[in-house]
Amino acid sequence: MNAWRFANPALLGLVVLLAPVVYASLVGRGQGRLRFSSLDLVREAQGGRPALLRSVPLMLRVGAMFLLVLAVARPQGGVVQKEVLSEGVDIALVIDTSESMRAMDFNLGAKSATRLQVVKKVVNDFIGRRVNDRIGLVVFGEEALIQCPHTTDYGVLKQTLAAVKRGMAGGNTAIGNALGMAVTSLKELPGDSRIVVLLTDGENTTGILDPLQAARAAATYGIKVYTIGVGSTGRARFQTPFGIEYQEVSLDEETLEGIAEATGGRYFRATDTEGLERIYALIDELEKTKVEVREYTDYEELYPLLLWPALLLLTLDVMLRTTWLRTLP
Repeated sequence: MNAWRFANPALLGLVVLLAPVVYASLVGRGQGRLRFSSLDLVREAQGGRPALLRSVPLMLRVGAMFLLVLAVARPQGGVVQKEVLSEGVDIALVIDTSESMRAMDFNLGAKSATRLQVVKKVVNDFIGRRVNDRIGLVVFGEEALIQCPHTTDYGVLKQTLAAVKRGMAGGNTAIGNALGMAVTSLKELPGDSRIVVLLTDGENTTGILDPLQAARAAATYGIKVYTIGVGSTGRARFQTPFGIEYQEVSLDEETLEGIAEATGGRYFRATDTEGLERIYALIDELEKTKVEVREYTDYEELYPLLLWPALLLLTLDVMLRTTWLRTLP
């Protein structure tokens, strides 16, 4: 955006001095007149020029003085620039891809969907709402895998998320290992705001790292963990090669609450698609990036652009008054 100003706007008041100049020039025309015995001599002296032409020197002089007044006021022009200073949030999205995530107790629109299908859709929307944050993706089952290192390229992140599949990290659930992997990916990143959003539908059944021990490690590095328990408990519907089956599923809410409490985060429970969407929207609001915008303008002096036209007008004034529009004494 372009901007302009006068460095000395008070000097614009000098423009009122043009009025006496114009007045003196106009009054001066009626003084010091010569008397002629014949009007023919006047017509010859004027050369038949219209009265308007005789006003050209005055107009040139006034125009030059007006430009000089503007130049003295020092007009300046510049471009307004914005500097965005933002402290992004470093986020590790940790998603359970164990076998239980194929339970079909959620809906996408009017159709039944697996837990993982709904989670991928909601997490994709969450990524789309973030700005200037580095986000990484960890998936886990029996193993914990960094699918996407922390990045601000949300297009690549969404493509990686779309490729996430149930069972890709094993069928069991190693919550402690997953949280430990997320902490490892975050602890070396600069910045004061680092969080983990850990989603699981089960309980820790494998792995070498205890979930609460991993939570204490996260707290040591100032990493906050939001935990989400997703899905129903008891009997859940599964699609198998032999048709629909119902299997027992469980959720260790006590451990998830303990993880969140140990790190200063929060625990959420989602039993349907709408509830999961609200949870991610709430986390989005709780962990907003702080954005500070500074505006500054580099001004450039423009008065030289006025001095040259003013000099040209004064030169024309002098030339016309001493040649073609010369007046008799």
